[in-house]
Amino acid sequence: MDYLSPEIKKQTSGSSTIRKMFEAGIELKKKYGDANVYDFSLGNPDLAPPPAVKKALEQIAATSDRAFSLGYMPNVGYPETRAALAKKISEEQRTETPASNVIVTCGAAGGLNIFFRAVLSQGDEVICPSPYFVEYGFYCGNFGGKLVPVNTKLPDFSLDVEAMERAITPKTRAVIINSPNNPTGQIYSRDEMEALAKILKKHSGKNGTPIYLVSDEPYRFLNFDKVEIPSAFELYDASVVIGSFSKSLSLAGERIGYVAVNPAFGGATELMAGLILTNRILGFVNAPAIAQKILQTCLDSEVDAGVYARRRELMAKVLDNAGIEYTMPRGAFYFFPKSPLADEKVFIEALVKERVLAVSGSGFGMPGYFRLAFCVDDNTIINSAESFKRAAVAVR
Repeated sequence: MDYLSPEIKKQTSGSSTIRKMFEAGIELKKKYGDANVYDFSLGNPDLAPPPAVKKALEQIAATSDRAFSLGYMPNVGYPETRAALAKKISEEQRTETPASNVIVTCGAAGGLNIFFRAVLSQGDEVICPSPYFVEYGFYCGNFGGKLVPVNTKLPDFSLDVEAMERAITPKTRAVIINSPNNPTGQIYSRDEMEALAKILKKHSGKNGTPIYLVSDEPYRFLNFDKVEIPSAFELYDASVVIGSFSKSLSLAGERIGYVAVNPAFGGATELMAGLILTNRILGFVNAPAIAQKILQTCLDSEVDAGVYARRRELMAKVLDNAGIEYTMPRGAFYFFPKSPLADEKVFIEALVKERVLAVSGSGFGMPGYFRLAFCVDDNTIINSAESFKRAAVAVR
């Protein structure tokens, strides 16, 4: 009997390798104990939210007995939350962005889905650099779109703008850029982004519709080398910025994010109307009330990025000790090393035998590599060193 649609059956059978490895880790921890399993599978921030979040929650609790204190609000979000977000986005994008161009969403994932629902038609294509966040393909496919990955340049995963231009077809509707990148940690330079914007301007509008530039920025605050993260709004009119506070405020479970539409875009008003509608009809209705209220007073707070910088150095030492090749991530909290074997899945299994959990690069569109999330405590990284070394020796 058929209980699921053919498409969902297919997606379920090939579902996220990240989650599968995370679930395997639960079983290993039951068997060996948490301290003896080195789990680098899931990008789940382990740092406590900054003190301002606790203070905000106390203030929310103190007023929660008022009528409608946690009731419905406009689909776009509380006016105060949108105003606070608009101020922050204006600073980051170096472009004055009104609150009317911002919608509060159920995380960056919710933001991407309402955007694709608003702009994609059956058969439309969305280009992204590869490797890429594994869920992008599902988000596009939800609304009849097709993800078109384009390989980045090795060994540093920089943009191959010429290859991206070759991938543009009459069906191209958008390009997604994730910088700092999950899984590589790469931050794309101004030269790369200017070159990309140039080709999008060249090809946009040939079919009467713009090619959107979607800048997915949940890791913007994790910029270890303090390099420039170029503003999508400054470089290209038909751009949107999507972000969340899962990482910067350690609020992954609160599902709070935003979509901001470039005020220079001629279709901004129409696009915002579409986003407001899709936010409602996809069932989100509005972003969580408590999380929105937290943002009103906590947008200038962040977890200590220095902790992640220290862990980056510790993880690099572990990989050096095992003789594993990697490019040092400039941002985010992932390494994307080269597997000692061409078939990285065999190496992943060798790591599992040593109670190390990593994620295959195939799930991110790049076989022969694997991802490590270093948003774990220092001891997990330090104590994993000999396990990595034994696994690397075993497959060589």
